Amino acid sequence: MFIVTPGCGTAPGLTGAPTGTARCGTPARRYNGTSVEKTFYIETFGCQMNAHDSEKVAGTLIAQGYRQVPTVEEAGYVFYNTCSIRDKAEQKVFNRLQPFKRHHEGKVFAVIGCVAQQEGEKIFERAPHVSLVAGSASYTKLPEMLVQLETGNKRVTGLSLDTEDTFDTPFTRRDNPHRAYITIIEGCDKKCAYCVVPFTRGPERSRTSASVLEEARRLADSGYTEIQLLGQNVNSYRDPSAAGWDFADLLDAVGGVPGIRRVRFTTSHPRDFVKRIIDAIDANPNLCNHVHLPVQSGSTRVLGAMQRLYTREKYMERIAWMKAARRPIAITSDIIVGFPGETEQEFQETLDLLDAVQYDSIFSFKYSPRPNTPALGLPDQISEEEKTRRLTMVQEKQRAIQIRLNADLVGQVEEVNVEGRNDALGLWLGRTSRNRTLGFLHPNGEPKVGEYLDIRVTRGGPNALVGEALPAGGNRSGVN
Repeated sequence: MFIVTPGCGTAPGLTGAPTGTARCGTPARRYNGTSVEKTFYIETFGCQMNAHDSEKVAGTLIAQGYRQVPTVEEAGYVFYNTCSIRDKAEQKVFNRLQPFKRHHEGKVFAVIGCVAQQEGEKIFERAPHVSLVAGSASYTKLPEMLVQLETGNKRVTGLSLDTEDTFDTPFTRRDNPHRAYITIIEGCDKKCAYCVVPFTRGPERSRTSASVLEEARRLADSGYTEIQLLGQNVNSYRDPSAAGWDFADLLDAVGGVPGIRRVRFTTSHPRDFVKRIIDAIDANPNLCNHVHLPVQSGSTRVLGAMQRLYTREKYMERIAWMKAARRPIAITSDIIVGFPGETEQEFQETLDLLDAVQYDSIFSFKYSPRPNTPALGLPDQISEEEKTRRLTMVQEKQRAIQIRLNADLVGQVEEVNVEGRNDALGLWLGRTSRNRTLGFLHPNGEPKVGEYLDIRVTRGGPNALVGEALPAGGNRSGVN
């Protein structure tokens, strides 16, 4: 573990192999006849996988002598780590690049991540001032690509998906000193009809259980208390070593690492979600009692058209496992409305599913056509107006469900991991094991970020809880 010293970036810490060295203060290099400062700015679009990828990229840059700065204006190298799940996310990237189209002297622009993998060298045509286009499978080769840029190469690419390796880098710059991501599996083999991930991330590749546990122990030794295991389909994990563990085995083992108080995981695929995962959560209090299990639609026919590999009935079987667990498990999900051919009756089946499951929260989206996906060729595309109507109905129903569920928690005691303070609200903020945001008053001085406190819930809203910290040794009856 290496902690970044002042001047080596803005992040709390840099983790890497014990033999690594972080270098600082490297002078500016020439690029295309112009002196470019070895400073960098990185902006991330998309999911936790992308956020952790940015940590890996930043760690690699810092280890190579680059210094992170907080604004584009201060940076010599500007990295946009992109998401292509929806068209709006993709457009944001090009909107960021547009102002620099004419005036970009003294800066090197890089588009990395899923849009880079999806669009490839076409990005150079759309944004000629971009010099680096690289997908996430190429991050281990980032030092070599930086050398090409520094020696004057105007267009550098890293777009090969021909690898059996996971995208681990020797160094990772951690954004949070208490909570850390660990990628355990990369890519996706599921090939859902609407999804570009198999084209941008490649096939599924799992790390060895030994390497995951080694990283977890290093993090615990450095003071991290919460770990989140990541993968496009995290529960599809299969240990490639002789140990042969599945995800339930690995989850239980990480939960047993001394010093780790909370283990989360995302995102699960229903087809590979087995009851042993729930058994592990029941048996180990260090495993957070929250499962994100995307359903996408409540209609078995639509699920088939989406190529989701399960039926409504199979999905509800997994929900039943969670409802029957000894610990109260928060269930969250993803919903897509307006998939091509979705009838009004099939949409109603999705609304009915919300009533049946009573999700703690959901992420809901309108179907967005994406390149290279089978859904592009499907008939009966739904109009934007109809998709908007359906999305509004889903969100209104879910809002009512969340108001009821959060009201039921009033009077309960929840343990939170303190994340910071919202001065506008006059509340400290924390997150519960079940992944709810809880704002609270703390009458006895200022809590420390990263500290675990017991909070009695006094009010519930649609998206968060409000409460008061218990005094030391207070009554913890009703704790979850």
